[in-house]
Amino acid sequence: MGLFSRRQIGNHYEELANKYLVRQGLSLIEQNFSAKCGEIDLIMRDQDTIVFVEVKYRKHSSHGHAAEMVTSSKIRKLIKTANVWLLKQGLSAHSTDFRFDVIAIEQNGDNIEWIKNAITQG
Repeated sequence: MGLFSRRQIGNHYEELANKYLVRQGLSLIEQNFSAKCGEIDLIMRDQDTIVFVEVKYRKHSSHGHAAEMVTSSKIRKLIKTANVWLLKQGLSAHSTDFRFDVIAIEQNGDNIEWIKNAITQG
């Protein structure tokens, strides 16, 4: 892994994703929200929409695209964790406008791809 821990590397790329999304007009609500069922990297606001963001990083795409690392198991955890966050805010999943986005980062941050509505419930 080198000189940095996985957590330090993750924090670096989550901060890169946060800055990228802020430049796109979103605002940060919370970073690294954790519950028993999982963690959400970034929770942002895009006008009236709450955006739950999963950040994925791959040094090289030779082993697949960074976004491909979002597995069905991870998706289930993200949805459960988002519901916990909404409840803690006094919000309902039925009456709150929200979506799940993925930020895929490759080539040490030189390639950032924003995939809106990457995860659908149901």
